[in-house]
Amino acid sequence: MRILKHVLLILLLVLTSCSKQENPNFLFILVDDLGYMDVGFNNPECFYDTPNVDKLASEGVVFTQAYAACPVCSPTRASIMTGKYPARLNTTDYFGAPQPGAWERNTPLLPAGYTEELSHSEITLAEALKEKGYATFFAGKWHLGPEEFWPEHQGFDVNKGGITRGGPYGGNKYFSPYGNPRLDDGPEGEHLPDRLATETVKFMEQNIDKPFLAYLSFYSVHTPLMARSDLEEKYKLKALDQPDNVWGEEAPRKLRTVQNHAVYAGMVEAMDQAVGKVLDYLSESGLDENTVVFFMSDNGGLSTSEGHPTSNLPLRAGKGWLYEGGIREPMVLRWPQKNMAGIKIDIPVISTDFYPTILEMAGVKSIEQNDGLSLRWIDGSRNVPDQRPLFWHYPHYGNQGGTPGAAVRIGDYKLIEFFEDKPCELYNLRNDIGERNNLADSLPEVRDSLLEVLHRWQKEVDAQFPTVNPAYEKLSE
Repeated sequence: MRILKHVLLILLLVLTSCSKQENPNFLFILVDDLGYMDVGFNNPECFYDTPNVDKLASEGVVFTQAYAACPVCSPTRASIMTGKYPARLNTTDYFGAPQPGAWERNTPLLPAGYTEELSHSEITLAEALKEKGYATFFAGKWHLGPEEFWPEHQGFDVNKGGITRGGPYGGNKYFSPYGNPRLDDGPEGEHLPDRLATETVKFMEQNIDKPFLAYLSFYSVHTPLMARSDLEEKYKLKALDQPDNVWGEEAPRKLRTVQNHAVYAGMVEAMDQAVGKVLDYLSESGLDENTVVFFMSDNGGLSTSEGHPTSNLPLRAGKGWLYEGGIREPMVLRWPQKNMAGIKIDIPVISTDFYPTILEMAGVKSIEQNDGLSLRWIDGSRNVPDQRPLFWHYPHYGNQGGTPGAAVRIGDYKLIEFFEDKPCELYNLRNDIGERNNLADSLPEVRDSLLEVLHRWQKEVDAQFPTVNPAYEKLSE
C-alpha cells in the first residue's frame, strides 16, 4: 500500500509540474467544539468576545451554512485531510470511542465498528502540498490515530502537539507543563492556545521565502473546561447582566439555553487572542498579501453534556447530534487575491470541500477521488453548485445524547433517518432553522425522495451500520 501511495504522489507531481499558477500560502485554523453561535460574526448578541475572528470575517467571505462532515471530531478532521466523507473512510466516530465488542451501555443497538486511524493509503492535504514544494506545519489537536499515524507520518514537516489524545489531558492540561510528547513544556503557567500561536508564527518566520501550509488546530475549546483567571473573572462580572441559567431539554438530556458560562467564555476569548497573534504577524510581515486563511470548527458547540458550557440556539441540540447545532459551523475564507471582503454566502458547503479547494488554489491536480467540491466558484469564475446533496452518517451513540442515524440535505430540505425504531424527520431549514416542525408526514414525496438519495449514497460509500444489541434490556416505564 505504501508503494502505491508513493507512485500516486509521483504521478501527482508530474501532473502539476507545469502549472504556472502562483503558489499562495495557506493558514488553516481549526477550533475544537466551537459552536456556530459562539462567534460575533454569526451572533451579534454573543456573550463571548471574539474581535479577531470577527475582523477576519469582515475581511473575507462568511459561509452562513457551512457544515462539519460529522457531529464529532475525528471524522470531520479526517474529511478535511482527505476530502472524503467519513463513511467512505469508515472513520465515523471519534477515535477511541468503544467498539461494538467493548460496548457496555444498555442501548437497543450496538454501534457500528469503525477504523481508528487515518490510513497511510490516503494522500493527505499536507502530502499533496509537500510534493508541490510546500513547507508543512501542524500545531495542536490531531486525534487521527496512534503514534505511527501522527502528523509527521502524514506529510507534515513539523508537529507541535499533535498526538493520539483528543484533548489536553496530560500534565497541567491547558497550562504548562503540558505532558505532551510532541510539545516541549514552556514556563510554568504558559497557556496552551498562546503557545500554539507562537509556534505557528515561528514556523511562518522560518519559511517566509517559500510556500507553506500552517495548520493551527486548537485544542480549545474542548473539555476540560479551564480558563485563564483574568478572563474567567471578566466573564463572571459580565454574566451578572445575563439571565440566570435557563435550562431546556433535548431528551434525554438537559440543554443550556443561555450563554453565560464564564470559564467557557474565557476559553473562547483566549482562542480568539491566539488567532489575533497569528493574523497580526501575517499583516506585519506582509505575508497576508499571499496567504489564504480558513477558519472552521470541527463540530457543534457542547450544549447537552460535559458541563453544558454553551448554547447553540436557535440551532437545535449540539455536539454529538445530527441536528443543526451539532454540525453547522462558523466558517470564514479570506482570499487576498480576490476582493471579497464582507461577503456572506448562504449556499451550503461542507468540510470535504477544503481539500479540493486548497489543492486547486495551489495548482495541484488531484488524482485522488474525493467527495468535496472546490470553493473556487465563489469568485464567479464558474457556476454556483445547484442544490447538491450533502450527507452525514453517524452510526453511533454520541456521548452527548444523540442516537445512531444519518442525514441528507438538498436545497432547503434536510432529512434525518434514525437507526433505532424511530420515524424519519424532515425539516425545511429556510423556514425552520430550529428543526421543530417535522414535515415527514405532510410531505411524503419529499421525504421518500431524500431517503432514496441517502440510501443510494450509503451503498456507494459502503457505509457501516449498527446491529441489534442482544444484551439490551428494555427498562420498564
